[in-house]
Amino acid sequence: MSDSEIIERIAARGDGITASGRHVAGAVPGDAVAADGTLIAGPHHVTPPCRHFPECGGCQLQQADETALRQFVTDRVVHAAEGQGIAIGEVLPTHLSPANSRRRATLHALRTARGAVLGFREGGAHRIVDMRECHILVPELFALVGPLRSLVAEHGARQPVDIELTLVDEGVDCTLKGIEADGLAATEALLDFARANALARLSLDRGFGPETVWEPQPLTVTLGSFPVPFPQGSFLQPTKDGEGVLVGDARAFLDGATRIADLFSGLGTFAFALAGPRKVLAVEAARDAHLACKAAANMRGVPVLALHRDLFRNPLQPEEAGRFGAILLDPPRAGARDQVAQIAASDAARVAYVSCNPASWARDARTLVEAGFRLEKLRPVGQFRWSTHVELSSYFTR
Repeated sequence: MSDSEIIERIAARGDGITASGRHVAGAVPGDAVAADGTLIAGPHHVTPPCRHFPECGGCQLQQADETALRQFVTDRVVHAAEGQGIAIGEVLPTHLSPANSRRRATLHALRTARGAVLGFREGGAHRIVDMRECHILVPELFALVGPLRSLVAEHGARQPVDIELTLVDEGVDCTLKGIEADGLAATEALLDFARANALARLSLDRGFGPETVWEPQPLTVTLGSFPVPFPQGSFLQPTKDGEGVLVGDARAFLDGATRIADLFSGLGTFAFALAGPRKVLAVEAARDAHLACKAAANMRGVPVLALHRDLFRNPLQPEEAGRFGAILLDPPRAGARDQVAQIAASDAARVAYVSCNPASWARDARTLVEAGFRLEKLRPVGQFRWSTHVELSSYFTR
């Protein structure tokens, strides 16, 4: 059609955009949209693999083929840097996690008159999409969907139940919030559920934090080559392959540095991978994660020194940051504005920055560049496949 427009790119929230700035839901680059809004599929538009798409909020881009998906992830990261006027030395190949690779997720459930519904929430709404298939979760997590639905149907109340699932070394760690489980019979039912489904740990959160109901042996997650205790609710990279790429970049970026500060270190995802010939200071505010990192380092004799410190309230000062041959940051979505300002004012010359938010990263990156750093390498990473959530690794030198 002569009056049709071609979709040129995918916007940050997943809509297709034409050259005139028109937003079209569900469109991908190469699609055409007629004046009346009719969408004509192009070469990069594919049939979504999941029956729940697009209602399920777990995915936003299943209609995009591998090429379009990769370009979306790349553009989000590169455009964030360019939007701050930052020159990029080298854009490394974009990494996309494959289907059925997500090893942690929070699902929601609700008891109904006919049983229970369980799954992700509908995009932009509170309604729970009753999951009957899933193309992002690892099989070990999806295998629990049916049994958990039955558990909520039997023991759920009127309020929704939040279910946190994480695959760790010993199996699946499951935390339930919204199930009271009062009385001996209910407690025995939960224990039976844990045993029947070979859970590594089952915890209940009644509003005061998770309490362990079942844990035959202490849970660990292997970071680098070291098993690290895994407290309830701890952060873990969403996919094993994505973690491998980010860790590999950190090793390559910081090669040759003998003393490294790992800031916002969590359990030690990067600290344990970098330690060995290097000494690593792992700085973390969350006490449980800090203690887990410290215990693993002490038990295995790894040269990782764990420091409990809130870097938002008390960032490393310039004289402290300048003592290290290199600095690695992996902050929350808000970024690390104050900590980056202190690094910029220091004598530090090498910085690896891993981020789950291109916008806050670009803001912080500009601070480094204005202080004389150069963005040497940048890698876009899409661990949340078919999602608009994008991550990255980056390397700055001065």
